[in-house]
Amino acid sequence: MSGKTNKNMKIALVGYGKMGKIIDEIATKRGHEIVARLKETPTAENLNNPDVVIEFSLPEVAYENIKACLENKIPVICGTTGWLEKKPEIEKLAVDNGIAFLYGSNFSLGVNLFFALNEKLADLMKNVDEYSCQLEEIHHVHKKDAPSGTAISIAEGIFKHNPKFDAWKLEETQDNQLGIFAIREDEVPGTHSVFYRSEVDEIEIKHTAFNRNGFALGAVVAAEWIKDKKGNFAMKDVLGL
Repeated sequence: MSGKTNKNMKIALVGYGKMGKIIDEIATKRGHEIVARLKETPTAENLNNPDVVIEFSLPEVAYENIKACLENKIPVICGTTGWLEKKPEIEKLAVDNGIAFLYGSNFSLGVNLFFALNEKLADLMKNVDEYSCQLEEIHHVHKKDAPSGTAISIAEGIFKHNPKFDAWKLEETQDNQLGIFAIREDEVPGTHSVFYRSEVDEIEIKHTAFNRNGFALGAVVAAEWIKDKKGNFAMKDVLGL
């Protein structure tokens, strides 16, 4: 996450819960001005003419929030999960409006490195029939969607390299459906594991977040990176992965 950044940007925060407040603090420390802190639907007036919007809200309102920002020609960094059935519509809207949209199921540098590691391991394991694969994610009890967007991204990374799977399901792996155990526990920021098990051993890769600061920093770095770009992007573009 090093390199040249766009300082002194005007950022609007859409969704102002725990993540929004941490993003506020980190963005301010990095020299940016927060021009709006919205819990309501964004409009041309209440957005207050930002350079970029960072959207961390709720699954049921994310689509309308992002749509409103893109229609107002404002680039959007979105970290809300649980609404992705409408993501193709948003990506088309971004292209049609000549503006940038970046979705991340997880903005942490460590998680995005984990995504790359997961794909490499999936490629190594694709022809080893002795092992079954299972995913597990653990989050705080306040998380609205299950499985997590990060877990879905991990599953999609496996699908790219392993033809045995083409869909995911909650609970145990069965046939072509990759299983995801979604556990809700206290105030856990986020833990994701991939298991390959045989009758004699197990291979596991795991990422554990200690707090939300890594997610917030990644979102701000993405906002700095996206300035003056057009089209649809992901964190792998920001990090050059």
